[in-house]
Amino acid sequence: MSYTLTIAPLATPGHTTAAAWEAVKSAKHLYLQTVESPCAAPLLALDLPYTAMDDLYETTDDFDQLNVAIADRLCGPGLDAVYAVCGRSMGDAALTALVQRAQRDGAAVRRLPSPGYAEAARCVLPCPLPEDGLVCCAASGLPSILDPYHTLCIEEVDSSLTAGNVKLALGEYFPDEYPIWFCTLGEAGYIARQMPLLEVDRQATYAADTCLIVPPAHPERLERKSVDDLMAVLARLRAPGGCPWDAEQTHLSLRGPLIEEAYEVLDAIEREDDEALCEELGDLLLQIGLHAIIAEEQAAFTLRDVSTGIVQKLIYRHPHVFANAHAQSSGEVKYNWEQLKQKEKHQSTAAEAMRAVPRAFPALMRSAKVQKKAAHVGFDWTDPKGALQKLPEEASELLEAMEEGDEAHVDEEVGDLLFAAVNVARLLGRDPEALLHKATDKFMDRFSQMEARILQERGTLSGLPLAEMDAYWEAVKTEQRKK
Repeated sequence: MSYTLTIAPLATPGHTTAAAWEAVKSAKHLYLQTVESPCAAPLLALDLPYTAMDDLYETTDDFDQLNVAIADRLCGPGLDAVYAVCGRSMGDAALTALVQRAQRDGAAVRRLPSPGYAEAARCVLPCPLPEDGLVCCAASGLPSILDPYHTLCIEEVDSSLTAGNVKLALGEYFPDEYPIWFCTLGEAGYIARQMPLLEVDRQATYAADTCLIVPPAHPERLERKSVDDLMAVLARLRAPGGCPWDAEQTHLSLRGPLIEEAYEVLDAIEREDDEALCEELGDLLLQIGLHAIIAEEQAAFTLRDVSTGIVQKLIYRHPHVFANAHAQSSGEVKYNWEQLKQKEKHQSTAAEAMRAVPRAFPALMRSAKVQKKAAHVGFDWTDPKGALQKLPEEASELLEAMEEGDEAHVDEEVGDLLFAAVNVARLLGRDPEALLHKATDKFMDRFSQMEARILQERGTLSGLPLAEMDAYWEAVKTEQRKK
């Protein structure tokens, strides 16, 4: 069965193309999306025979059923036909359903071009808006990321619920009072009213031809900023006439601030302070932005290269999500991750993987990661108890080195003792870096309480024998353990 279905868009009154009108007037079988739209009025005035789809809108439960029902009605006779639709064309979901149904019959779907609602609505605005970067889309198909610096035309705002969803999406970028254009279609064309964003879901009527037009913003008008805004600010700071300090920074000069900001992020996490975490992540993002813009100035790479690299890495290292691999547990995921990482970095041996652990890491973190590399090839204790037995052994060797008076040997054995302690923590599934932080905090707290008691009772710590201080220490310790 071979036939052709032609989609002829009925634009707003006075804007329908000659090709669409010719298809409508010459159609042997004419279908009309709805008689309720002002776009259909010129066709109805021609007094042509047609079949409307309005009954399907009333008898189907959702849009998926509606799209299938329309496709079945159009394709059922198996004859050449013209489908007159209101606005730009059929929606993506409706078009997909029609194409799939037609393909089963070996039929063709022909789409005629047409200006959409948004083009007609923009023509009635009292002031022109920039067309560079203009985005037109349906309210149900808003991009996940919007560009507030270009004109945005949103079609098919057909209900207060749809308008509310649009308002929420725009609210991620624009303030409540940001002026937008609310455009409604009448018999003579569009009527545009300007209103603050917060009112777009409070109007009396909506229709499939209702449009919102959002003018491009200036950065100072936006309450919410994006990473692109950050990069624009950094570019301005480093440009001639910007900030002398920012302009002087290099990758090397920013090493210290990068580490400091990372630790401040960790501090906010440990304090479970979401407000501080948000701020500190911003400070850390600033460091990433600075490094990226310095590299861009040197034609080395850009922030887009950075994001591209990490996205590609995540996809490559998650084949159980993006490919056909399988991982039933987080342990399998971690194992696969390490295997893929070694392959990606061309590391053929465990020793090469160990050497790849940065020396700039904090010592406890570095030692734990090196131990994990050895564990991946089976060089590891079977349980924490075995590793724990190494501690007295290393302590004994340290004592011997101290008695010998060999300073280099003492340093070596202290390092071995610390390394063995990290091994125990790792096998217990603990982070040695975090545990040492907690131990230090505990020491500081106990010392503070001990000092306060001594000062209250004796007035000073000066000259107090260690044994007496230790007695205060044990008293504080005992009380803490009772709590």
